[in-house]
Amino acid sequence: MKKIVITWIFLMAFPVLFAQSYVPSREDITAFFNTTTLVVLDDSPISEYNTIISGVMEQEWNVTDFDFISNKEFEEKRFDPAYSFIYSAQVTFENDKTDARYRFLHLTLGGDYFRLNEMPDLASVPLAYHSVDEDRYSYKLAILVRFIQNHVMLIREHPEIVSSNVFKYYNNNIREIRDKILYLLEEEIAPEIRNTSGIQKVYPYNFQMVTMEDIEEAIKRRDPDVVFLHKVGPEGTKLNARSYKIIIGAANANFYYFDYHMISNKNPDGFLESDFKKLAR
Repeated sequence: MKKIVITWIFLMAFPVLFAQSYVPSREDITAFFNTTTLVVLDDSPISEYNTIISGVMEQEWNVTDFDFISNKEFEEKRFDPAYSFIYSAQVTFENDKTDARYRFLHLTLGGDYFRLNEMPDLASVPLAYHSVDEDRYSYKLAILVRFIQNHVMLIREHPEIVSSNVFKYYNNNIREIRDKILYLLEEEIAPEIRNTSGIQKVYPYNFQMVTMEDIEEAIKRRDPDVVFLHKVGPEGTKLNARSYKIIIGAANANFYYFDYHMISNKNPDGFLESDFKKLAR
């Protein structure tokens, strides 16, 4: 995996940090469960993210004690190994000529690390391109936090799956999608297959074209029959780089499919015909 550059959203100076791909050790994983998890809030008093993440943590988080802190408090507490941290960060990939910036949700450990990029990263999930409006992903924060929590419990029980490309492990669940209803947003499907008949030719299983509100409701009621596409792309902005494609269970927050491609004329932003074919194999 390539090095990444992380621009920490919550720091006023917006420094650019270089980070190696980090594979958490068994000691890191064990240490996490003895920490208090501190959620770093945005400095804006009217932040939608702050409101949503506060409610999500109260509803979803139960593996550690948790609390909420400001950016200033983060700078004071990040050296303490008694804490872990959840925060949103801006990420770019080193040597990426597209200059694309992504927003990821991170879970890291505190400790005696001089540089922020040295802090052990236990999980990082793509939310959106940095320039994309919050409402394109904010309604999915609950399921993504639930996934992060489930993921750290999984790697505690099965540390053998931990690798620099650990999310590929979840592709072992791909065949289970056929027994679910796959919720899709029409605009997140590649244009050449963006119709029901086109999809049915390559994916002969149950799917529905829905709205963001439909997905939000399925997440709220924890519908065991629904999986949905979480697509991270430029959403009409001029940047064309990675298009992340994740299929998530509305009830269990499990990942059933994880992949990305570089956007091009041949492979536009969105779920591709080749993705549907992988699901149908």
